[in-house]
Parts: sequence; structure tokens; C-alpha cells
Amino acid sequence: MLDKPKDALFEPRAERAALPPPGPRTIEPDQGLTLALLLRVIRRRKWPLLLCLVAFPLAALVALKQVTPRYTATTTVIFEAQQFSITELQSILREDTTTDTVVNSQVQIIDSLAMAGRVAERLNLAASDEFNPFLRPASAARQLVEGARSWAAARVTPLSPGLAEAIAPDTPEEPTAEQLRNIIASTVQERMRVDVVPRSRVLAVSFTSQDAEIAAKAANLLAEFYIGDQLEAKFTAVRRANSWLEERIAGLRREVLDAEEKIQAFRTQHGLVQGQFSGLSAERVSRLQADLLAQRSELALAEARKAQAQARNYDGLPQVQNNPAILNLRTQEAQLRRDLATQSAQLGNRHPDVIRARNALADNQRLLEAEIARVVAAVHADAAAARTRVETTTQALAEAQRQANQAGTDEIQVRILEREAEAARTLLTAILQRSQQTVAQTAIEKPDARVLSPAVPPTRPSWPRSMLMLLGSLGLGGMFGLLVIYFLEMADRSLHGGEEVRAELGLACLALVPEMKRRLGRGGRIEDYVVAKPLSAAAEAMRSVRAGLWLGAEPPKCVVVTAARPGEGKTTTAIGLARVAAAGGERVILIDCDLRQPGFSRVFGRDDGPGLVDLLQGNASLASVRKRDRLTELDYITVGSSEPNASRLFMVETMGELIEKLRHDYDLIVLDSPPVLAMVDARVIGRIADATLLCVRWRDTPRSVVRAAMEVLVEAKANVVGALLTRVDPKSHRRSGYADAEVYHPRYGGYFRN
Repeated sequence: MLDKPKDALFEPRAERAALPPPGPRTIEPDQGLTLALLLRVIRRRKWPLLLCLVAFPLAALVALKQVTPRYTATTTVIFEAQQFSITELQSILREDTTTDTVVNSQVQIIDSLAMAGRVAERLNLAASDEFNPFLRPASAARQLVEGARSWAAARVTPLSPGLAEAIAPDTPEEPTAEQLRNIIASTVQERMRVDVVPRSRVLAVSFTSQDAEIAAKAANLLAEFYIGDQLEAKFTAVRRANSWLEERIAGLRREVLDAEEKIQAFRTQHGLVQGQFSGLSAERVSRLQADLLAQRSELALAEARKAQAQARNYDGLPQVQNNPAILNLRTQEAQLRRDLATQSAQLGNRHPDVIRARNALADNQRLLEAEIARVVAAVHADAAAARTRVETTTQALAEAQRQANQAGTDEIQVRILEREAEAARTLLTAILQRSQQTVAQTAIEKPDARVLSPAVPPTRPSWPRSMLMLLGSLGLGGMFGLLVIYFLEMADRSLHGGEEVRAELGLACLALVPEMKRRLGRGGRIEDYVVAKPLSAAAEAMRSVRAGLWLGAEPPKCVVVTAARPGEGKTTTAIGLARVAAAGGERVILIDCDLRQPGFSRVFGRDDGPGLVDLLQGNASLASVRKRDRLTELDYITVGSSEPNASRLFMVETMGELIEKLRHDYDLIVLDSPPVLAMVDARVIGRIADATLLCVRWRDTPRSVVRAAMEVLVEAKANVVGALLTRVDPKSHRRSGYADAEVYHPRYGGYFRN
């Protein structure tokens, strides 16, 4: 990706001017046309080859479609006039009465004009020019003859109108609908064929058409219509019975629905809600009675505990027995009594330790009495709460019993309505069973014939030999695609890699700058990419350019970034190079020298105030035109005021003095120059600077244009130290096979963070 510049590229400008201009591209004798080079070219230009490989067979396929192939589909039908019963032995031994006459009669039924008309109507064959001759365009020969006759009639008309009328082509008459149906039916009948398989009752029904789908559908339709006609007569009587049953079922369903709606409306109106096992009111009464019984038991238990507490029989209360605090205090009391007895026996009743033990025992007794008092209060509260619950449940039970008594009266009317609905449902069920029996009787009816093997669309016609022609067109497409690749390669005069830059221009390719437009988020600028993504391939390319400049014998301080024509990415490269250097800790200043089309205002977002033009004209100071980048420690100078005669400003001593002053204050001065072939300014700026970088757009800028730009810079004695291929597509360049495309291989993905 980076070619280390030779020392000769950084020689003084006087010596550099003596170097010969870069010559045309030379190919070393030992290279030649190798298989690797051929594969690389094919890989790089694979789309024309793929297009030819697709287009030629496609064209051959289109040509094959112009040839009308013929497809024939066949359906086999077996005729079984007699139905044998498996329960009767004599019916199995009965002789088959199906004769050839009967079978031939079935052939005539299938191969009839009426059957052909039904097939044409079902498949809408009137819309197909294959069966409708009035839709077919006239042949070229007929059009030529009719045109000649019309021309001759027009010339003869002034001399002999009768002769002209005889010469003029006949005007076809539009057929009536009936005539059109008969014509199409006759055409369809011609395509039909029914054969009897020898020594069997199997009929082979065939249909021939230019469309395989139509051929298969028509053959299957013939068998379907034939079998359907046999069943139609048997189903007629059953349909009449079914019609009456369906009408009766519909009426009964309406009656059942009306009865159920009345029941639901009555229940809604009187608030009758059905519970899981009985009415909701009855279930509520049962539930409240059970709750009242349980609550009364709880009240009795609570009153018993309350009476026990009032009698100060605390040892029988579970609340006292299970209270951890009371148990703990009683344990402490026992221990304190033992300690007091022991100390009184040893020390006497007036000893201080005995007095303290006696006081501790008294304190413990007070705590125990207080804790027992709290438990007793809780027992009294539980008894009061239980009494309140019993009273509340008693009131609710009385109200529920009143509602249940009222609901019992309404339920009588509901039962009457339910009995009426049940009667209607019973009658509906009986009618439905009868209808199902009729349907079952219809289902067991069998026709006198059945399909053995339905027709399927034929996979290939007998003519033309499509596969052979497609294979030949594929080979021809590959040869033509290779020829197209050869001509495209010869016609493409752009630069594709660093090898071609060195061979064509005699310059080092300092970097391949990838295309950054697709990698930006919403609202981002491509000039900010190297700062936002410092570990990206684009930022690494800018660092490669800076390293290439620094590795020379005399690293330049003032660098011009230019291009042969607009759109090469020179401004983006100049800003990226300056920002990368500033981010690396260097003191860098960036100057916009493109006075006709300045671009710094769009990038840095500041277009007010004086600039380079004002500074060179003496209308502003360096401090007033110098601005600081919002992303890095980079200083930059915009264009400022407009100046039509820009080259005059660069040729005055003020420009040289400005560059010399900036050399002492900065480590790197980057000048964004206008295109070389468009403005004279680029030549003057290239003469002033220490080094010039030429931006070349990858696979876009013609080599002749780049050579012309190089000649202009060399004639201006500019020190062109290297070139950059800009706006490189990494994915496409990775597949090109060039040596410098290796850096875009996925194996290097761990080094970049895009």
C-alpha cells in the first residue's frame, strides 16, 4: 500500500527540474501474457463475461420460443359399465357384457363436437391465436402480396374501377359469435384423439397443442367432462331431495336461534346468571352459609380464649405459649431467680450484687407482665373482629336468600322457553341426520368410468433440439465475452493500482485512499472520517502518505495536494492528511489555495471573515485569518474574499514570505491547490512548495490526462514526489489481483476498525 519514496524524489528543486518527464508505460519483456494475468483480468471484468454467458443462451432461448413446438398429453380412462357386489357370489361369476360396440360408442361420446366446444370454453381457447384463426397475423408473404395488390388497385382505379376492385385484396368478414364458436370447436376437435387400448376397456384420450399446459389441461378436461356427464344424471334426483331438506334445515335453524335468543334475553332482563352447578343466587347462598358456619366456629374459639384471658389463665393461651418473647423472658426469670438464690446464700441479702440481682429480677417481671398484657389485648381484638365478621355474613346471607327466592320464580319461565328450544333442536337434528344420509347416498354413486392416469404437461417437444442449441450458444457467449473483456481492457486507459502508477508516471504510489462515502452515517462528512474512525483503512492511508513524505532524505515542510481535474478527491485528501498529522501531535496548518472553488467553508462550517486573499492583499493579518479546526489542533486558512486574478497573488513576494513565516511556526504546511489542467495557480503553487502530491482517481482518470498533468507540473519545476489513488472501492480492488490489493483482504480486518 505504501511505496517508500526514493531519495531522488526529495532532491532539491533545481536538481529535480533536470529530471526527464515521465515516459509512457513500459512492459518488461519477462512479463508477457501469463495465465495469472489473464485470470486477474477476467476476475476484474467478470460482469461482461457473465452477461454474455447469460445473454447468448437467453437469445437462443428467445429464438427457440419463436419456433412453434408441438406437445401431446394423454389421459387414460377405464370404462366399467357393471358394478359387482362383493356379497353375491353369482355376480362375480357373471359374464362381462361390455362389447366393442359399447366401447366404441364411448369413444364417439368423448370425440364429439359438443365435448370440444366445452373444452374450448373452459380453457378460453378463443383468446388463443392457435385455435382462433382470426387472431393470427398475416404472414410476411401474404402482407407483401396484399400490399402489391393494394398498390396496383390504387394505380388502376382512375383507368378502370372494375378492374381495380378485382385486383384489390379481399376484406375479411367478421364472423358471428356462433360461427366463431363452431370454428374453434372444430379446430379443437381436430387436435383431439381417442384410442382404445387393444384387448381392454381402456381409452387413451390425447390432445395436441403448442402449449404443454393446454395440452395436459385439455386431455384431463375431456376425461373430466366424460365422467362428469355420467354422474350428472345420477345426481339430479338427489339434488332435488337435498334442496327441500336444505330449505327445511334453514327454517329450523332460524326457529332454534330465535328460541335461544329469547332465553338469553329473558335471563339478561331478570338478571339470571347460571353458576357452575346451579343458579348464581343459589350458589351464593350456599357459599355464604358455609362461610357463616366457619365464622361462627372462629367466634366461639375467640370468645373462649377471651374468657380464659380474663380469668388470667395465661398458660392455656396458645398466643402466650407460642410467643418467643414471653418464653425468653420466662427463661431469663428462672435464671435470675437461681442466681439470686445462690448470691443470697453466699453474700447475704444486703450485698450490692444481691440487690442488683433482685432489681434485675423485678425488671424482668415487669417486661413479662407487659408482654402478656399485649397478648391479651390481641386476644380481645380477635374476638371483636370475629364477631363483626359473623354479623356481616349474616346480613349478606339474608339478602342472598331474598334474591334466590325471587330468581326461583323467573327460572320457571326460563324452563318453559328451554323446552320449546329443545323441541326445535330435536327436530333440526332429525332433519340433519336425514340430510347426511342423502349426502352419503350421493357420495357412493359411482360413474361408469374412472381415470387411470391423468395427463401431465410434456417436458420436451420432439423438435427443435433445444438442449444442443443452448449448449452451443453458451460456448459462443463465453468466447464473445472473452473478446469483449479484451477490447474493454484495451480501451480502459485509467489506473488500477500502484504498479500501473509507477510504470506509467515513474512516481511512487504513496497510498490507496478508499471510498468513504458509503461508510458515513447520516449527516456526516467524508472529510471527518479519518478523525471519527482513526483505526480505519482511510486514516491508515493518510498516515501512509505522511510517512512517505517523512521517510525522504529531506522531509518537506510545505506540501501541495493537487489533481489533474476536479472530482479526484484532492480536497478530501489534503484535509485528511492535515488532520492525521495534527492528531499525531504535529503543528500543522492547512491553506485553501483553490480561489475559484473554495471548499473549506463547507467542511469546517465557517465562511465569514477574511482569508488568504485578504492576507496576500495586505487587508488582514495572519492572526485574523488563521482559524482552529473543531476536531483537531489543526490550523487552517480559508480563501476569504474573491479575486479573479488569483495567479497574480501567488506570484508576489507576499506569498513566499507567508510560506517562510509559516515554516518557523509549523511542522507541516498543506496547500490545497486547484486542478492542474484547469488553473495556472497549481503550477505557481507547485513551484513555491517543497513537494507536490498528485491525486489520481482510481479506475476513472485517463492516463493521458494524468500524463498531461505531470508534464505541466514538471515544466513548472514542481517537485512531484508521489501520487495517490483516490476513491478506491476496497471490495472491487481486493478481487483485482494487484499486489497492493492485499491490504484489503479479510485477513487484515483485525487491523482496521471501520
